[in-house]
Amino acid sequence: MKIERVHVNQALLPVVGGTYRLSQTEVEALDSTLVEVVTDDGRSGWGETCPLGPVYQPHHALGARAALAQIAPGLVGTAIDSPRALARRMDGLLAGHGYAKAALDTAVLDLLGQQLGVPVSTLLGGALVDRVPSYYSVTVGDPDTGARAAAEKVADGYRRIQLKVGGRDLQRDVETVRAVWDAVRGRARLAVDANRAMTAVHALQFDRLCADIPFTLEQPCATLEEMESLRGRLVHPVFLDENTEDVAAVLRAIAGGTADGFSFKVTRLGGPTRAAQARDLCALRSLPHTVDDAWGGDVIAAACVHLAATVDPRLLEGTWIAHDWIEGHVDDEHPVVVRDGHIAVPTAPGLGVRPDPTRMTRIATYD
Repeated sequence: MKIERVHVNQALLPVVGGTYRLSQTEVEALDSTLVEVVTDDGRSGWGETCPLGPVYQPHHALGARAALAQIAPGLVGTAIDSPRALARRMDGLLAGHGYAKAALDTAVLDLLGQQLGVPVSTLLGGALVDRVPSYYSVTVGDPDTGARAAAEKVADGYRRIQLKVGGRDLQRDVETVRAVWDAVRGRARLAVDANRAMTAVHALQFDRLCADIPFTLEQPCATLEEMESLRGRLVHPVFLDENTEDVAAVLRAIAGGTADGFSFKVTRLGGPTRAAQARDLCALRSLPHTVDDAWGGDVIAAACVHLAATVDPRLLEGTWIAHDWIEGHVDDEHPVVVRDGHIAVPTAPGLGVRPDPTRMTRIATYD
């Protein structure tokens, strides 16, 4: 089975409700890139990468498509028998840009699963469960609105709530945390995510002001050096997110004891194949983590769920997908959705989703 051509497609994903707010940015629509890899035996494998705007992390949609234009022509004619061999080939064509390579890695796993008649989760080590827990993200807003949204989602079956904070008066964030905790206490776990918006001093102050509330504090500061400076000084457990730029960064954080857990993004780590390495590093130290991506539709959601299903359930904090924030699917017959706070693991060979090409716009073809 060899790569015959690569199609690069665009899908625009408007945010339900108008705006998704984080500490340092807000978005109203997301630009997703979907890759279709077609083989000489007529199979199609799909991958997706959808950065959360251009400033959430050093990824953006135009950058992904430029990287794919550099890589894809050099993959035509390449045999697909090993995702790791493909990763080496891609690294030989372009340094870095793991978030673009992730779409191709996902597509190749999809193809191999179809060829072997097994779901992608099997290729990643084997599913341990038939559904994975999801969690809901409450965006930056006023205390009452956040508490109301959290309570509604807990009633829908979510057992973990992530609350976005930062980019405003510290006391307002504290008020919101207390309101949300009052709304969910005893019924759901709470994670508070600052998305790098705090200085180390602000993180220490925030931690002390909320010392009586049990939550995990996710990525309060921008750099890994700042995060390392907080080690042993905080009451709350700390998760790293944006600093996990690759598997090497994960290894550094684990070796240095910087993090009590992680919020992993599959495309940031370079795709499911390399994200599975981060999973295994966490397993060695019994570190909890999520398996998510920044945004996207059914394709990247399916990839996340397949990998999440292979994580030791006691270490899996949940899988966030954009289901609650986007309308429609690229595969109406096999959509990846949250029901009762959980996501079913696709069982069909490959990813288990077959995107409808009419739901997207063809950008380029490399053959």
